[in-house]
Amino acid sequence: MKQLFIKQKVFSLSGKFTVKDQQEKDVYYVEGSFMQIPKTFSIMNAARDEVALITKKVFSFLPKFFVEVNGQEVLTIKKEFSFFKARYTIDAAGIKVEGNWWDMDFQILQQGEVVGKVNKEWFTWGDSYKVQILNEEMEAIIIALVVAIDCVKADHAAASSAAAT
Repeated sequence: MKQLFIKQKVFSLSGKFTVKDQQEKDVYYVEGSFMQIPKTFSIMNAARDEVALITKKVFSFLPKFFVEVNGQEVLTIKKEFSFFKARYTIDAAGIKVEGNWWDMDFQILQQGEVVGKVNKEWFTWGDSYKVQILNEEMEAIIIALVVAIDCVKADHAAASSAAAT
């Protein structure tokens, strides 16, 4: 089992952060597009080769995020129409998310088998997540999924604060 840690920079306008291993070495680099349409997040490996891309769909009635890994779309996260609590669905071929993904405490399953686990780390400055990779072939997809969920949460928080003003 491999463990990775995602710690976002709280005040980072550009949306840049790293994914580290247990020895605190950078394994992945995540860079968000700043002031660009469509909003994207590129996930790169240690050699700075892009392994995944998250894109927020523009001109959509409800927010929708597409996740590509190695050039192929693997999942979509979309907001469902709801009057009260925000509800999102994750559509992915053969991949299921079980648990409370809004609070970053969930398991990722592929054909019923657990391939990854995500837990929010408490008492840290900013958002920190521990990601356990149980199937290393799924590593890039799992990291992309965690970053995509975090993008959805950030987008929701920004929309909520904009609506409140």
